Amino acid sequence: MRLTILGAAEQVTGSMHLLQINDYNILIDCGLDYEKGTFQNENLYFTFDPASIDVVILTHAHIDHSGNLPTLVRMGFHGQILCTPPTAELTEVLLLDSVNVFLSKQNKRSRSKRFKSGPDPLYLYKHVTETVDRFVTINFDKDFPLNENIFLRFIPVGHLLGAAAVILTVKEKGDTKKIAFTGDIGRKNYPLLIDPQPLPQVDYLVSESTYGGRLHSTGTTLEQKLIETITEACIKYPGRLIIPAFSIGRTQSLAYTLNKIFSEKKLPFVKVFIDSPLAAAATEIYQKYENYLNPEAQGFYKNQKQHFDFKELSYVNDKRESMSVSNYHEPCIIISSAGMLEGGRIQDHLYYNIQNYYCTILFIGYCAKGTLGNRLLRGDPIIKLRNRDLMVYATIKQTDLLSGHGDHKDLVNTVKQQDPNTLKKVFLVHGEINSMNNLSESLKQENYQVILPKRNESFEL
Repeated sequence: MRLTILGAAEQVTGSMHLLQINDYNILIDCGLDYEKGTFQNENLYFTFDPASIDVVILTHAHIDHSGNLPTLVRMGFHGQILCTPPTAELTEVLLLDSVNVFLSKQNKRSRSKRFKSGPDPLYLYKHVTETVDRFVTINFDKDFPLNENIFLRFIPVGHLLGAAAVILTVKEKGDTKKIAFTGDIGRKNYPLLIDPQPLPQVDYLVSESTYGGRLHSTGTTLEQKLIETITEACIKYPGRLIIPAFSIGRTQSLAYTLNKIFSEKKLPFVKVFIDSPLAAAATEIYQKYENYLNPEAQGFYKNQKQHFDFKELSYVNDKRESMSVSNYHEPCIIISSAGMLEGGRIQDHLYYNIQNYYCTILFIGYCAKGTLGNRLLRGDPIIKLRNRDLMVYATIKQTDLLSGHGDHKDLVNTVKQQDPNTLKKVFLVHGEINSMNNLSESLKQENYQVILPKRNESFEL
């Protein structure tokens, strides 16, 4: 059995791992690498023949795990893509949205005086359709045979609706080995999502390390933080609260929590706008798979009959409606994508409100270096938007209470479920190098054998 780490090695994005068992080739995830953009050679070309892959196993829908599947199909992959039912539907809407992003970038650069034409998209709508046709869905905790010697089981890990760890049981040369890929590990008591479930004992573990060395905030709940922020931004002063949020996952958890707050009359009426067509599509999928949500969310649904719709809330459908939100002069909450302020309708709201003393911008997720969101969080007094220099008069706040990743303690505890005398190696992926080093040191203190693989590095298991 041979494992090759093809992506998310000493970085966060581009998750992709190749497991070769005799002549059978398994690809676990096929994500876009965002470290250097979305049109670089790392996404356009593979270090293997896509036609040689027998099956793809997808841990969850986020684009850094699923976003290059249509390129794989376009370049010759003919096999099945295995995932949970919610992952299949969420991935489809995300991949279609990716095509929109590719085409918009192509059109934008085509209009530039410097370029005669923009870059070709990585894939088109037809390639997404061909990809979706290859999805085969498997529920959690069911053994699924890939062939007579390899069996797959999905274990729920929270993080996102339908997200799973991959457990592969392999019979090889008279021995039975187990290898687990965590995908992205969620956190306990997260809105809507079930807690990550313990992994069975395995021989090898490929683990994410995003929050290695970092701990989430404690001492307050998400509800308390939102009530405090809304009170300050919209009730004590007649202003507006803008929340940049990723359309899939964070927006649904935020809408659900606001629904709880207003339905329990913990705050007076404040208008809420969700301005993201992608979020609206994803919300329908979340509602469809209500049985995948945690017991609290299922109980709330029995009482309220709706997780994501309440009288204070309006979904903004088209661009015209989006622009009209800027003319809403009463206190309000605007939730829009993208979470790091790099494109999307959020930039319109930012443009019209960044110089508003009565506006608060609440970041609920990580903002990578170089992004507009990161520049605001580090305190830049002026930002450039639409070729204009704008003074930052709005109040900037941040919370990590809606982060979908488990923190350092959660990651260590996930590995500690494994007997260090049985677990032969832990491979750390999907994290910045400092995060990997911090997590590695903690695991070594617990007597685990830890490897920080380089990109395209292979290991005989």
